Amino acid sequence: MNIAILSRDPKLYSTQRLKKAGEKRGHNVEIIDHMKCVLYLEKKSPMVLYNGRKLDYFDAIIPRIGASVTVYGAAVVRQFEMMKVFTAVESQALIRSRDKFRSLQILSRAGIGLPKTMFMDYTKDTEGIVEAVGGAPVIIKLLEGTQGLGVVLAENKKAAQSVIDAFHGLKTRIMVQEFVKESKGADIRAFIVNGEVVGAMKRQAKEGEFRSNLHRGGKATLIKLTSLEKQTAITAAKKMGLGVAGVDMLPSARGPLIIEVNSSPGLEGIEGATKVDIAGKIIQYLEKNAMKKKIQKDKINA
Repeated sequence: MNIAILSRDPKLYSTQRLKKAGEKRGHNVEIIDHMKCVLYLEKKSPMVLYNGRKLDYFDAIIPRIGASVTVYGAAVVRQFEMMKVFTAVESQALIRSRDKFRSLQILSRAGIGLPKTMFMDYTKDTEGIVEAVGGAPVIIKLLEGTQGLGVVLAENKKAAQSVIDAFHGLKTRIMVQEFVKESKGADIRAFIVNGEVVGAMKRQAKEGEFRSNLHRGGKATLIKLTSLEKQTAITAAKKMGLGVAGVDMLPSARGPLIIEVNSSPGLEGIEGATKVDIAGKIIQYLEKNAMKKKIQKDKINA
């Protein structure tokens, strides 16, 4: 099989692991910088051009699209979809996952547990917002934040007012969420591939920090999910339309609460904590599904 990994940095751990896992299973794997792709359209003849050549020979792609280039990255993925190439992450699911509040709306409609969340345009009713999510302290998040960036803990109403005013002054969209005290600075990431949990880890924030992200100094350890946590993670990924996803949950007194469903989850932390070949499982997922697309493509070209 010919596989393309859409990644801007070939040196990243996740990119290299996927490449090596694909080659280990006998596939031809190329790393393609999606921001250097040129998209060509003509009647029934979509094409992706890269450094002057046509990328018309891939059977599958693995998008590793950064949040800052979601729009163009999703357009590249969509172009491959039009060419009947199987993708580990579909373009619409990628876009859907990057809109944090839309994601929560989808999960809420599906009956999945979530932290109490408020989303607003500019408002002066900070006190009402804080009380609506359970009172201070509260978490304030930028909708476009990643890896713990743009996430602030406001210890009291006055601090919440200051942070909300500051973000509004920058014309940024924010969410206000309840602070789940019983999580004690920890969250759970379940890694989903093709509707199954293939690995799970607990991420614990370092002392004095409330964000458990590994990029913020959090520590990852292997964890065995409860049946409810496992089913919640699988359902969340399915409702988001993601075949590959990192589902982040907070343990709480009322069950697991989803805080994010990540469409480009990193592999380093989860593989290190679980000792599971997650990259290999993603390649196996491609193998199971790319052939179906290839048959469809051959029928169209026949």
